[in-house]
Amino acid sequence: MQVKVDTKEKFTTITPIEPNIYANMAAELTETCIVFLQQDVKNIVLNLQPVSAMADETADAIAKLQQAFYDTNASFVICEIKPTVEEVFERLELLEFLNITPTESEAWDIIQMEEIERELLDSDDVEFNKNE
Repeated sequence: MQVKVDTKEKFTTITPIEPNIYANMAAELTETCIVFLQQDVKNIVLNLQPVSAMADETADAIAKLQQAFYDTNASFVICEIKPTVEEVFERLELLEFLNITPTESEAWDIIQMEEIERELLDSDDVEFNKNE
């Protein structure tokens, strides 16, 4: 499976080149994305703009990928999906669980917000005054 990889400061965009992502490509897509969990820039934007058809197995793999990223404190945002691909996610009842944005720019905004949220939640520097 051919993909275009574009690494930015805080995220990497992965864009499949092929218009159809068949079931046998799901594992390859997973392998391509999982590698980034070992990198300094762990956050992924999966840009599905070129994709017009997707196998159910691939949609399931993408949902599992998103969960794997969030389990390791990294973001995984999907953007620019076509209605035909959105229908696959909807039919499998995955759509409401996925982090999907209309544009790559909005995906970047989500990643920035999640980075800030993680920093705030992981911060031990915050002290609250107790009024006793």
